[in-house]
Amino acid sequence: METRVALISIIVSQADRVETLNELLHEYSEYIIGRMGIPYKVKGISIISVAIDAPMDKINSLTGALGRLDGINAKVTYAKV
Repeated sequence: METRVALISIIVSQADRVETLNELLHEYSEYIIGRMGIPYKVKGISIISVAIDAPMDKINSLTGALGRLDGINAKVTYAKV
């Protein structure tokens, strides 16, 4: 199956949603290349970048599930490769 490389940008504005977020990311861990999280205490948010290499349907499924969580905003950018 063909895969795509993408970067999912996540902004968490409700800290109590982090556990649910981590559980969801764990479900897709076989596709995750790496992730970086930055707590931005001044604004009370966390900024997370997730690099992923997965089939398009998996990327869309993960991004959609993230977007349905209250207090979490997620967008995806695809590599042209």
